[in-house]
Parts: sequence; C-alpha cells; structure tokens
Amino acid sequence: MPLLHSLSILVMLLASTVVALPDDLAGQASVIDGDTLEIHGTRIRLWGIDAPESSQLCRGEDSLQYQCGAKAANDLDAFIARRPVSCIPISLDRYGRTVASCSVGGVDLGEWLVRNGLALDWPQYSRGRYGNVQSNAEQAGRGLWSGSYVEPWLYRVCIRAGGSPENCSDDANAHP
Repeated sequence: MPLLHSLSILVMLLASTVVALPDDLAGQASVIDGDTLEIHGTRIRLWGIDAPESSQLCRGEDSLQYQCGAKAANDLDAFIARRPVSCIPISLDRYGRTVASCSVGGVDLGEWLVRNGLALDWPQYSRGRYGNVQSNAEQAGRGLWSGSYVEPWLYRVCIRAGGSPENCSDDANAHP
C-alpha cells in the first residue's frame, strides 16, 4: 500500500507542474507586431516564423531604409481586416506568451506572412514548415526579398548588445 500511496503523490506532483495552455483561442485579434497578436487579453506569438521587430529597418529595392517591422504589422492588420482569428495553442515561449498556429478565413497567418516576404521561416522552431513558401517569396522578390534586411533574431541580439535600431538594421553592423 505505501508504494501505491507514493505513486499517487508522484502523479499529483507531476500534474501540478504541467503548464496549462488555453483552449483554442478565437475572436477579434489586435496586432501587436508582425508576429504577435492578442485575443481576449492573451498574447499569442505566431508559431514557426519571425517577423522584423517594430523598430527594425530594412532596405527596399531602391536601397532606401523603410520600417519593415511596422510594415509587417500593418499589412497583417490589413489582411486580418477585423475578421475572426482562430488559433491552436502549441506551447508557451520564455516570455509566457502562447505560441500558436493561427488562421483567418482558413489561411495560416504564418504562411501568409512568409509568402508575402513580411516574415521569415524560423526552421529552429518550424522544422522548415514554411521553407518552400519562403523560397517562392525570395524568387519573386516579395517584401524583405526585394532589398536587404537583417534576420530578426540577429537584430535582437545586436539591440541587446547595446546597438541602435539604425546600426543593427544594417547587415554589416548587426553581427556582434
């Protein structure tokens, strides 16, 4: 009997340490940035992609800098167009945000962003899910692919190391 009691205590302890994810999330979404939404007060990081940061600059085909992070967020907001967004939670990130695959009108938002060159496939997390779509965007010169950019994950490293948005947005300066 003591073994059974010990096992039940172990099961209860394990059950109490499991992180609870919200059920499927659906509703009106607010766009926080190019890869983050909020639905019913829950912050949602789109799974498998990385969009430029809000302060990040890229260069267009004319070599002039533009606010590519703001463009990603604005274009995503225009695409959603106040339609209901449906998300399937996958995990929590280190900031406590729900990481989820989200869609509107049956269209995967991560795929839509990558297809339009507004975000990058993040193979570290996506296992290459959006790789083919990204190759097509690159070949067509859509969005980020029409000029030059710094990968958002490298931009964040540069900013954390004390760089400015202007310096961290140029490829030569972004690699610490």
